[in-house]
Amino acid sequence: MGVLGLAVSLASLAVHADTLSRIRDTKTVNLGVREAARPFSFLNDAKQPSGYSVDLCLAAVDEIKKELKLRDLKVNYVVVSGPERIPKLLKEEIDLECGSTTNTKARQAQVSFSDTIFVARMKVLVAKGTRVDSVKDLDGMTIAVSKGTTSEKLFTQLNSSGEAKMQLVQYANNNEAFKALREGKARAFPQDDALLQGLASKENALDALGLASMTFSVEPYGIMMRKGDTRLNEVVDRTLSRLFTSGEIQTLYKKWFETPALSIPMSRLTRDSFMRPNKEAGVAMLLGYSI
Repeated sequence: MGVLGLAVSLASLAVHADTLSRIRDTKTVNLGVREAARPFSFLNDAKQPSGYSVDLCLAAVDEIKKELKLRDLKVNYVVVSGPERIPKLLKEEIDLECGSTTNTKARQAQVSFSDTIFVARMKVLVAKGTRVDSVKDLDGMTIAVSKGTTSEKLFTQLNSSGEAKMQLVQYANNNEAFKALREGKARAFPQDDALLQGLASKENALDALGLASMTFSVEPYGIMMRKGDTRLNEVVDRTLSRLFTSGEIQTLYKKWFETPALSIPMSRLTRDSFMRPNKEAGVAMLLGYSI
């Protein structure tokens, strides 16, 4: 690319990256939310976006209003699926993705992340009594994978390597993969532990289903933004820093993770992320694999 072409590209990036200017002009912020990533981001019984990540994004919206000195700021919710979330962000259809997206090295090449808001672990949901203590225990199993997820990526690698001979069946979203497990069409459903517990609790399936012991990866979640959107990233991280240092994050955590229907004690890694904010990427726990 010539000097002129590079200058044009950089100018274009600057225009597209300055989301705060567009928000100021339109008085609208577009939040990407998930339909069924409970308890992080989901549509409640009234079909309204709810969840831990949604609450964090709304706190960031309040900070944006202060930053831009706006009295009113319209929040436009856009429901995105796993495969859609990055394309819709890059096409500027959403400004913040408020879901359960893992910060990975591969994704960092396309987008930016806020400081870590939760750390999950990838496990498999199975019928009670089914043991998965090693990769070899997956041999011969039909596995339901959700499209566009780190679990789909990792289990595709495992299957290709021959470490376990599985039949992977791809589903459009977590709900469909979970349904396949419930109906006996699959014997295991790999996904982040908190998401699996959220699905099982909603469907009152915790008596019949459980998490196997093996951990396949460590998955730090962040609020996703466009790469190079420095001003917006600073506002979001400032919001999170305030919530972390004030202790408000503890109240939000209890609201979504310590309920009569769902109990997910705060992990050491999540607690450390609140005490020492970071943007560390997730890692596979198996040598030679990636998420």
